[in-house]
Amino acid sequence: MGRGSVSTPVLRERLRIGLGRHPQPSAGIIDSQSVKTTGVGGARGYDGGKQVKGRKRHLLVDTEGFVLTVAVHPANIMDRDGVKLLLPTETIRTHFPRLQHIWLDAGYNGRGKGKDWIESALGWRAEIVKHRPRYKKVWILGDLPDDQIDWSQYLSPPGFRVLPRRWVVERTLAWQGQARRLSKDYERLCSTSEAMIYVCMIRLMLRRLART
Repeated sequence: MGRGSVSTPVLRERLRIGLGRHPQPSAGIIDSQSVKTTGVGGARGYDGGKQVKGRKRHLLVDTEGFVLTVAVHPANIMDRDGVKLLLPTETIRTHFPRLQHIWLDAGYNGRGKGKDWIESALGWRAEIVKHRPRYKKVWILGDLPDDQIDWSQYLSPPGFRVLPRRWVVERTLAWQGQARRLSKDYERLCSTSEAMIYVCMIRLMLRRLART
């Protein structure tokens, strides 16, 4: 398996059919996770945003959270650049002929990169899912009573908020983190790291099929 490898489709298709879905997905979600590496060597880099020295696990999942393809690369490669490793133009449309819509986060913005590159190179629709903007200043008439002000229009709700579609891939990353072999990146080769992610996903899918 190399960068941009595709997981075995048989198990995923059986699960999708059991859920009443088409065997081939028409939409997917992309996200990355920076993880630390051990002392075995191999390619690595520093993610200044997450302050992690190691590698990034770049995942494309369907709307059920099943891994479609994965690319592992040094953490210093930004998301909007790493997406090209995840979605090789010469093969990705052959493996997923129905795929046409992708959800992303703001890290995939950039002229000619990330979202723009997906739309121009692959012809898919790419949608950035953003947090609700936070207002720094709100002008309120001084004589307006507090009980007549709908603060929910101006202030973000407290605590953690689940974003539409984004939670699906974040849940998949959480599934991966429960595997001891994936708690860090223990592998010398990025391709071996990718294989371990597929193995973890296969194990999860087999357990689900065994319950049906």
